Amino acid sequence: MAAPAEPGHSPGFKKPPALLRLKRKRPGRRSDPATEAAAAPAPRGPSAAARRRNPFSSLDNAPQRAAAAPQPPAASPAVGDPSTAPFWQVGSSPGSAVLSSHPSAIALSSQPLDLHSPLAVAQVPSSSGQEFPADWSIKTRVLFMSSQPFSWAEHLKAQEEAQGFAQHCRATETSLPQSVQEPRLCTELRCAFQQSLVYWLHPSLPWLPLFPRLGADRRLAGKACPWAQDEALQQELMSDWSVSFTSLYNLLRARLCPYFYVCAAQFSVLFRAAGLAGSAVPSATIVPTTRGLREAMRSEGIEFSLPLLEESRTRKQKNSEEGLETGAADGLAAGGSVEDVGEPAPSDDDDDGSFSWLEEMGVQDKVKKPDTISIQLRKEKQEVQVDHRPESLVLVRGSNTFTLLNFLISCRSLVAVAGPQAGLPPTLLSPVAFRGGTMQTLKARTVSGRARVQGGFEDVFSLEVLGPILPHALHALTLVLGPAQRGAFRALLSPHEPSAAFNTRPAPPQEAVPQDLPACGLHPKTLDQLSQCPTLGKSSLRLLEMKDYAYTWKA
Repeated sequence: MAAPAEPGHSPGFKKPPALLRLKRKRPGRRSDPATEAAAAPAPRGPSAAARRRNPFSSLDNAPQRAAAAPQPPAASPAVGDPSTAPFWQVGSSPGSAVLSSHPSAIALSSQPLDLHSPLAVAQVPSSSGQEFPADWSIKTRVLFMSSQPFSWAEHLKAQEEAQGFAQHCRATETSLPQSVQEPRLCTELRCAFQQSLVYWLHPSLPWLPLFPRLGADRRLAGKACPWAQDEALQQELMSDWSVSFTSLYNLLRARLCPYFYVCAAQFSVLFRAAGLAGSAVPSATIVPTTRGLREAMRSEGIEFSLPLLEESRTRKQKNSEEGLETGAADGLAAGGSVEDVGEPAPSDDDDDGSFSWLEEMGVQDKVKKPDTISIQLRKEKQEVQVDHRPESLVLVRGSNTFTLLNFLISCRSLVAVAGPQAGLPPTLLSPVAFRGGTMQTLKARTVSGRARVQGGFEDVFSLEVLGPILPHALHALTLVLGPAQRGAFRALLSPHEPSAAFNTRPAPPQEAVPQDLPACGLHPKTLDQLSQCPTLGKSSLRLLEMKDYAYTWKA
């Protein structure tokens, strides 16, 4: 008689040493295969074979069986799914490829990759042409990719660097051939590349990141700010800043400076000379704004407009009229009369503050009338709702830009009074030299890698440019990269989002624009591009590709 089982003890339990010995004996034992097949337990489900697979094997090194059962196709990853792979790596699935060099990864579709297309084309609607549109937003990062190496942009010689600085200061135009056979040995190409990286900045505080300024309190927290509690030092900084600001505006009016940016803690301003962006007079755009700032500008006699808000009102009015016409047509078709069609709903803009209807009802003394301020706030409800949004963009034109200059110099909200940016003057960014400006260069570095394609792997090279990349710098870089990369490269652009609204059209389409800005320090092709009317609206370029010296872009 078998001994009774102890409580809590399972007869089928084997201690780990015994289990290991059993597994070591299995490969060496010899028995009849037929007997083993008959004695083997039947699989309990379709996933039994999958459970016996090596969990450490991947799809690439797994042994391929000829008689393997067909597996259902794996679900494709969602578009925009972030990946932890390097920026050059393409997804292992033939139907997908992911670029993940930036936190906001861009999903790309896989196509046959040739010499001119190192990576797949984005699954988004795009536009094409011999020249890409002007983008007035400030880029914080641009990643250029190509199947040709960027080694020519590395380790510039001291003489090449000095020549590039001299060409920038003298506004020297560099003429490059359509294709450079040996870019690394081309001194003119390397000097032009150095020339395209230069910009001018004020104030210059090397330990502080002075761009972007909107939402930069967290990055500036903990930095040394000796002027935060010293009012005398703050006044000296503002006095020096006012001199530089006035110098830039005088250069702009003389058409020696094409444009410049004023980046404050609460808003940014773009000043453009006459002849740029399709405007025949100097213009300035401010974004984002608030009702308080706009009221202060009105009180100073500055005439301005809200083009995006007016465009939205015009679009709504047009849609409303089309809806009324459609409703009237439907009512007549149904056998009704024109009088049966409902009238449009009353708008807040139609309320003129008159209370004659209360007198007609005889209750004018029993109803408390709203005060003038409440009526004004109700009328401006739509205008107040756009505060701190791109639709709050303010456009100032002509001689009002000079009044705006004086207003900004004396504006209290231009400088923060508390927080990490307290007492710090706004950042001035310009493509040309000005009084008090400091020459700066964008940071550029090259990276190489390999991308998986249908036939195996191929080399992919990249050039990353960091810093406040102004509109002229982006175009100047493309003028250099076209010949160096044999007319084939791709660029992923990361704009400073609040500055995307600067692509709003600053002038009527029929305005005649003068073309006399030859001494503004820009390349003639860059000047031609920036002279065109903006077409991007509130958006900015995200993807730019050159293939066979023709551009394709996506905003």
